Amino acid sequence: MDSQETFISHLIEMRDRLLRAVLAWVILFVILVPFANELYTLLAEPLLSKLPKGGQMIATEVVTPFFVPIKVAMITAFLGALPYILYQAWSFVAPGLYAHEKKFILPLVTASVLLFLCGMAFAYFFVFPVVFGFIVSVAPAGVAVMTDINKYLDFVITLFIAFGITFEVPIVVVALARMGMVSVEQFKQARPYVIVGAFIIGAIFTPPDVISQIMLAVPLWLLYELGVLVAGLMEKKKVEAEAAEEEAYRPLSEDELEAELDRMENEQDRR
Repeated sequence: MDSQETFISHLIEMRDRLLRAVLAWVILFVILVPFANELYTLLAEPLLSKLPKGGQMIATEVVTPFFVPIKVAMITAFLGALPYILYQAWSFVAPGLYAHEKKFILPLVTASVLLFLCGMAFAYFFVFPVVFGFIVSVAPAGVAVMTDINKYLDFVITLFIAFGITFEVPIVVVALARMGMVSVEQFKQARPYVIVGAFIIGAIFTPPDVISQIMLAVPLWLLYELGVLVAGLMEKKKVEAEAAEEEAYRPLSEDELEAELDRMENEQDRR
């Protein structure tokens, strides 16, 4: 009976926290809806700034001008509410974790969110201007570049996800090393394959120009190296802690024992 009551209480708590998370998302969405068009304009700025004078975007479906800005407002609201949503998830999971698990998981989740947002920011401020500038520059003479607003949204979301996941590489490396699944030495040995894989990923997820491929591949490789560096420092710290613990519990030799007894006798004589 007690176990059943505990299970039901967990379900009730999970329901309450899900409702709070969804409510926070909805409230923020309602606040942002009046600014939906401005949010889309801000999202489209990297392309609009590269179009020739008089260039504009188009809507090829009847309801697109209404629903696309609403989608942008919804996504923005989710990103804005994400810290509170993660707080609710953490508050539900944390009581069932050990102290060392909390010490590891909380910084890991926080760093994951920050790195994902950094990946999105990198794409928006550095990659989009280069990619859209290239696309507009290679358009044949007499061809007006007028992208559909819905297709543009799908394109930038794909790149946001690609760069967001790319910036998660250090987290994956550190987590695998921390769990003992892959050693730091194995990560170092895999470096050539990672570099090749980074350029393959860049070719798949970016437009077919060398610059944009490099702008995804190089950060992916550098972030992998950062993860290996952090994992190495953590492994070194762990080895030093284990060595110190072994030293603290190591039995004293006869000479060390005699020296300790002499020290204690000398302290007693001084008193």
